[in-house]
Amino acid sequence: MASSFNFVIGSAKFIFAPIERCLNCKRNFDENMKVLQKLLKELNTVKEVIELRLSAEIHGGTMQTEEVKNWLDDVQRIKTEIEIIECKAKEKKFLSRVFLGKMVEEKVVELKAFLRKGKAFLGMVKSFKYIIVGGGVAAGYAAREFDRQGLKPGQLAIISKEAVAPYERPTLSKGYLNPNPKAAARLPEFHVCVGSGGDRLLPDWYKEKGIQLILGTEIVKVNLALKTLVSAAGEIFKFQTLIIATGSTVIRLTDFQVEGADAKNMFYLRELEDADKLVESIKMKKYGKAVIIGGGYIGLEVAAAMSINDFDVTMVYPDPWCMPRLFTPTMAAFYESYYENKGIKIIKGTVSVGFNANANGEVKGVKLKDGRVLEADIVVVGVGARPLTALFKGQLEEDKGGIKTDGFFKTSMPGVYAVGDVATFPIKLYNEMRRVEHVDHARKSAKHAVKAIKANETETTIHYHRSQNLGLTGSKMERLLELSLKVGHLKKTRLLQKFQDSILHLRT
Repeated sequence: MASSFNFVIGSAKFIFAPIERCLNCKRNFDENMKVLQKLLKELNTVKEVIELRLSAEIHGGTMQTEEVKNWLDDVQRIKTEIEIIECKAKEKKFLSRVFLGKMVEEKVVELKAFLRKGKAFLGMVKSFKYIIVGGGVAAGYAAREFDRQGLKPGQLAIISKEAVAPYERPTLSKGYLNPNPKAAARLPEFHVCVGSGGDRLLPDWYKEKGIQLILGTEIVKVNLALKTLVSAAGEIFKFQTLIIATGSTVIRLTDFQVEGADAKNMFYLRELEDADKLVESIKMKKYGKAVIIGGGYIGLEVAAAMSINDFDVTMVYPDPWCMPRLFTPTMAAFYESYYENKGIKIIKGTVSVGFNANANGEVKGVKLKDGRVLEADIVVVGVGARPLTALFKGQLEEDKGGIKTDGFFKTSMPGVYAVGDVATFPIKLYNEMRRVEHVDHARKSAKHAVKAIKANETETTIHYHRSQNLGLTGSKMERLLELSLKVGHLKKTRLLQKFQDSILHLRT
């Protein structure tokens, strides 16, 4: 009897074991599907980042391209297979879900293996709470404001194409070109924030504050939806909040196919490297002839510097007077007369149409539209700048050549801010959107953007005192921020207007 009973029990277990396994698979099915979908979402993110990196064509041998492409093909295959599983699961047939349970378990294992391989392709991804792209004036002032507002070590990174910590860029066309070696401005003397009367933020300051300076690094691909940046060396950076402080790049005559504009000893002044090259050429061409193309800030400042360096200087610009956007004719006449008394020749109302070079490719002459040819050993071009927004095309709203922001410098993408030259922001005083290329704006917009970021995080309300003079209610930070950004500019504008009005009054 006992043996018969054991036989029955054993037979029952044998018969029902497969059914029990199927029931267990069904019970785990929903849970495994959730795991599968979570892994698939993570895999899609890794896939998009890898595709972003591949599209930049910047891996330079650090990725095995064929292997990566095979991996991408396999990812697409497994995604299709998972879609089929999900379709069958929706049928809600008992046996379908039972047998699918086993397939889901297998796919979970497979997906985990694919994720490990994909992450290995990417290498180490560097993640930060805040990233500032660009290492100019705005970046330095933003870093200082982050520190003032409260910043934990390791939260902030500044990624800059330049090899040095942020510095006061206007110095390059002034003190940097001083011929006296003892008086010439050199780093670390003009690191930010000395331009506004603050302390110099030396590289050690960033280290002490736990701010990572990632220098000599050019970002070449951006996917704002993925919160991902890719460098020219293939490094990948992830952010929670991004500040775009890429600034501007100079307008080059080669952009317009001007004949001979690629000759040697032709200079543009934007970065420290540009200034170093110009200083070296000044030493090599001592007592030579310099032609300055442009009558704006750069033109006037470099013309003065070249004259101090004992060059025979000629300025050329198409406008009827220098600095036409800021100076009245009377003010411009004062400065032009002052420059001419210092021996600087000024040619107005014409432009350069070509350049002559010697056998060594060095510039020797500037051809003007009116037919004249000016001798030149050095040519410095200052005809304007363009905001560096190409990385963000199609991802952010734009306006007037810049990235459109609100009064807090927030862009159309959540968690992304734009400051300095690249930002087009509302100025209620003029009731219009404007983009401003000025160092004072770079400093102040960076400061206000950081304040807005931190205020948004803490969900606190920032109150300001009422200003009867400005006619403000004091209830909204936005209006005060926007107006305060322009205080420095408005003071200059009002002083110029008062000067012009006084001249007109004297004439009458």
